[in-house]
Amino acid sequence: MTKSLRSLPLHFWMLVGFVVGLGAGLVVNMTAGPDAAWVVGLTTYVTQPAGQIFLRLLFMLVLPLLFSALVMGVSEMGDLGSLGRTGWRTLVFTVVLSTIAVVVGLVAVNVFRPGDGIDPAMAQRLLAQASGGAQAILEKAPHAVQGPAALIEIIPSNVITAASENQALPVMFFALMFGIGVVLLQAKSAAVVTLKDAIQGLFEVSMALINLVIRLAPIAIACLMFNLAALFGWELLVRLGAYVGVVLLALGFHFFVVYSLAVWGLGRMSPLAFFRHSQEAILVAFSTASSNATLPTALRVAEHRLQLPPRIARFVLTVGATANQNGTALFEGVTVLFLAQFFGVDLSMGQQFMVMLVCILGGIGTAGVPAGSLPVVAMILGMIGVPPEGIGLILGVDRFLDMCRTSLNVTGDLVAAVVVSRPEREAAEALAA
Repeated sequence: MTKSLRSLPLHFWMLVGFVVGLGAGLVVNMTAGPDAAWVVGLTTYVTQPAGQIFLRLLFMLVLPLLFSALVMGVSEMGDLGSLGRTGWRTLVFTVVLSTIAVVVGLVAVNVFRPGDGIDPAMAQRLLAQASGGAQAILEKAPHAVQGPAALIEIIPSNVITAASENQALPVMFFALMFGIGVVLLQAKSAAVVTLKDAIQGLFEVSMALINLVIRLAPIAIACLMFNLAALFGWELLVRLGAYVGVVLLALGFHFFVVYSLAVWGLGRMSPLAFFRHSQEAILVAFSTASSNATLPTALRVAEHRLQLPPRIARFVLTVGATANQNGTALFEGVTVLFLAQFFGVDLSMGQQFMVMLVCILGGIGTAGVPAGSLPVVAMILGMIGVPPEGIGLILGVDRFLDMCRTSLNVTGDLVAAVVVSRPEREAAEALAA
């Protein structure tokens, strides 16, 4: 019996933790109330510290993970000189597609405002509690700036200082430039190849530690959800349902509308034919919630079903498994703004622009594995003054949303391959005619 329980997948235990924490918190909210002495003692000395430990472990690993993943994602483009227009078309289309995805998500969450309706006094109470917890490690995060200064702040004068102050955008900009430098020199210098291997090692170690930390998620989710449910009661479930609905709406719009227009307008392929031929890869992505695990299937679909040139399909899909995570970028944007609304934190247009930039770069630097976006979401929450423990609100439903956004990620890779390969396909058709 014990062996069979241990064989159950982690997301099952995360769901169990979510249900247990939510149920216990709702019972406490309806009976004793969040101000009862024993409830205050339990949250102060047990559940809140347990949740904070989990969040601090995520914060500890997020910058090494983002730096190494972003460098590797860019460096996988190979030799820009030999790839020429193919490499640049892939990079530009990836950034444009991720930008559109984040904008779709931000528009949806601003229009429908799924986080509104919570008692402001309760939200402020949790904000006050968070000020002494995991938020403290991000207290040096930069204040939002607007205009030209916002762009200047992205370029770090000292990347070590930026990293020590948890300034995500400057560190990610440095990682982007570093990756381009690796691309330019790796064909000429054995030392650069060795450096790339070392960064790959940093990425693998960071991922191994993230996977180890995520194993604590069921306990952390139970503690975080208990705190939230005990304070907010049934309002929590209503807001959570609205959040899931907005995420699915934004993902669906990007999947059926944006992808169809891109395939038809830029790739000169019938959207119906594209989705019919891509369904195997989409189903595998949905079931595994991993872009990396779906890569072999996506390659087979691109070459044999969509009839794309193998050289371009292999390049675009291999890079896209890490760098073209536009579904993840959309999810991160919606989640951050939803939690800001939930806790009554008003974000200016400048702050939302900053969130958009981090989500775009995070889409390039997020690992293509289940729950790979959670450290990025936790980091952005700290940057904009939202209680990091709010992430517990979405962890219980994250597995299902992860399956949905991974399907979007993999489909986006195939869309990119169709668009990027269009000149070669048209040239081959002209020769055949």
